[in-house]
Amino acid sequence: MQQLQLAKKIADMQQEFVIVFEDEDIILTNKAFNRFFGVSSTEEYKSSFGAFINNFVPHPSYFNAQKIEEGETWFEAILKLDEIDRVVSILSSAHEPCAFSVTLDESLENLKIVTFTDITQSLIKRIMIENNASVDRKTGAYTKQYFLQIKQSFEEAAVFNEKIIGLAMITLNDEIESDAAKEFVDMLKKHTRQDDMLIKWSKEKFLMAYLVDNEERIQQVKNKLHSILSNKEINPYAFELTNTHQTNEEKISMLLEKLY
Repeated sequence: MQQLQLAKKIADMQQEFVIVFEDEDIILTNKAFNRFFGVSSTEEYKSSFGAFINNFVPHPSYFNAQKIEEGETWFEAILKLDEIDRVVSILSSAHEPCAFSVTLDESLENLKIVTFTDITQSLIKRIMIENNASVDRKTGAYTKQYFLQIKQSFEEAAVFNEKIIGLAMITLNDEIESDAAKEFVDMLKKHTRQDDMLIKWSKEKFLMAYLVDNEERIQQVKNKLHSILSNKEINPYAFELTNTHQTNEEKISMLLEKLY
């Protein structure tokens, strides 16, 4: 019992969901798991929910009960898949679907330690790239939809790398045809950093999203972008340029509001 209590304390420190099964019976869940399902304890979860496999949304893109053969446990079935395909979709207590990669440890006799890592944002990004939905075909810039889908990942990258997010909205005042728009995008990509994101925001607007170390560097990026756009030899179009950046770790949605 003391070992189980120690294991729970360690599991409660994890951001991932941690569940311990004895055979197929749940004997431990951590705080992250309980919070996701809106319960206060393992006992409350077990009394409120049915078989654990029923949590997996029956979608063809994810592992679920329909992919288990007769006489097989879900543990056995998911381990038959390649690691990259061990992904399930589960609804939160707010009925929001989330995607998780599943890791299963069977090194302890009769016990299975299962870890669920939230990969919702990275999976959306992967699916969109696979479906070629990340890039606007006419211009070669990222699509607005793609940027809005991965903006949380962009914010997390800024926090992890201790960077500041900067946004620049470029509004072209002249009408621009598809071929010319692609040339415009190619020109900006050529003269800006490889890691900067150029997004086709609307018919006449492009958004540049970037990460920098400090506010001094922000000003340098602003000046460089204005200099590029003002050079008539490489950009013949009249434009308006609006800039903003984080001053207190604001979310991207708040920064976008400042641009309008």
